[in-house]
Amino acid sequence: MAHLHPFQNEADSLMVDDLTVENRLDRVSLYGTLQITRDKAGLKHAQALKAIIDAVVSTLKAQALPDHIGIIAPDETDNPFK
Repeated sequence: MAHLHPFQNEADSLMVDDLTVENRLDRVSLYGTLQITRDKAGLKHAQALKAIIDAVVSTLKAQALPDHIGIIAPDETDNPFK
């Protein structure tokens, strides 16, 4: 499985089942669906999700954090295919 280095860039993205994890400088976003079934595939999915969350928690705990931040809006660019 690919490794995520939380909050270090705006480019990392990975999938666990149908769950997308996107890395940003100010947040890590998770969206989609993750089926954790009662089998080896479910265990693999659960372990992958745990590794992602553990990395996020570890990174956050290693920093002095404010109470709350505002979300940085992404830069918008014109669609070159229009």
